[in-house]
Amino acid sequence: MGRFAKLAFTPAAKALQEQFGSRAAYARMERTGDAPDVLTSDEAEFLSQRDSFYMSSIGANGWPYIQHRGGPQGFVRVLDPHTIGFADYRGNKQYISAGNVSENDRVALIFVDYPNRARLKVLARASVITRETDAATLERLAVPGYGAKVERGFVLRVEGFDWNCPQHITPRFTEAEIDSAMRPMVTELDTLRAENRTLREELERLKRSPV
Repeated sequence: MGRFAKLAFTPAAKALQEQFGSRAAYARMERTGDAPDVLTSDEAEFLSQRDSFYMSSIGANGWPYIQHRGGPQGFVRVLDPHTIGFADYRGNKQYISAGNVSENDRVALIFVDYPNRARLKVLARASVITRETDAATLERLAVPGYGAKVERGFVLRVEGFDWNCPQHITPRFTEAEIDSAMRPMVTELDTLRAENRTLREELERLKRSPV
């Protein structure tokens, strides 16, 4: 989290860390230099499993704006060790995030894996692309078979990231995850029902048979 800490730990944040006893531990995690953090296979694998995240941007009036982004699992693509991107599907046509990014490219994102209680925070600089400006990259962001209309794409140059602790994350499961977990029990229940039906039929047959 070297670069992340350098960007996120403002003097006010460091003062509070000092006050409440966490500054020494965090100071060891910081490093000098301005090179962005590099995405590894761990981050790439984590992102490939996500079907939603939250992204904040900043408006010209200074107010932050947070938007939920969702799509098929893996719709967030790692384009290279410093860059991620996602297709922007047609929505309510407010264009708040796109408008904010056009004036201030700084964004923050948080990705959460609720079943495994893991979360990844990302600081990045965002740009918006269209078919007219970068058709090749937009094609890389498209998800085959997903019916939503792609209007544009967001390309995010990662400056820093940090893995959060699992505290206070309530496990939640998608319908597909619940179905996968329940499938063995449903299969076993169907088997037991079939066996029970066979035993009942055999019992009825024995009852009808002459002694």
